[in-house]
Amino acid sequence: MRSLLEAIGSSALSFYRFNVELILLVCESIGFILTRNVNLRQTLFQMAEIGVNSLPIVMLTVGFSGMVLAFYTSAEGMRLGATQYVGGLVALTMFRELGPVITAVVVAARAGSAMAAELGSMVVTEQVDALKAMATSPVEYLVVPRVLASLVMMPLLGLFGDVVGVAGGYFVAVQVGVPSSSYIESVRRLATLQDLFLGLTKMVPFALIVSLVSCHQGLATRGGAQGVGRMTTSAVVLSVVMIYAADFLLSLVLPLP
Repeated sequence: MRSLLEAIGSSALSFYRFNVELILLVCESIGFILTRNVNLRQTLFQMAEIGVNSLPIVMLTVGFSGMVLAFYTSAEGMRLGATQYVGGLVALTMFRELGPVITAVVVAARAGSAMAAELGSMVVTEQVDALKAMATSPVEYLVVPRVLASLVMMPLLGLFGDVVGVAGGYFVAVQVGVPSSSYIESVRRLATLQDLFLGLTKMVPFALIVSLVSCHQGLATRGGAQGVGRMTTSAVVLSVVMIYAADFLLSLVLPLP
């Protein structure tokens, strides 16, 4: 019984410490951004790393997701005689839900893990301590560029993912038997620019989650190479869980289609 209570208490303290440290990291990052203490060169480098290098895998992942969605939707639409709704349903689902969430998860798995591993390695090799010794804030030099790059690039990745997902759905739907004109007209009738915009709006909190959680876990690394691996895994898991939790909360707040 005592060991169980100790485990519960330790978990509660770890959860409390994580939230407090994350909030402090958010406040410190916002402070540097508002005072314009931003390393432009590092920010541009991170934009290429997070955005450009993640684009192929985002397009492939979201594209195949749109194709699978269109396959099942088209099959049911053909069976029920409702092919005039297939394109709109695919586009609406991609714009509002699948596109933003899958894009964020892919970026968390690829770029988020890289952030955590890179910062964790810098902590283990005492490079972060060297920055502090030179009176340079690790948050200003390491975290802020990654946060800004994520905020800029993730909505763009989401936009590309939405376009590829709907286009992939079109290709599969036409192959299944949905008329091309019916698919396109359904997209134009049921999915609006507001749906696209609301979906891309989700990318802002998703970007904050991925960048801040990954940087926090990287800077919290302890225990050498084993600690780097442990915190990298933790960064991806926490980011994915928080993305889905945030998606649920945002879905309650945002207007329905």
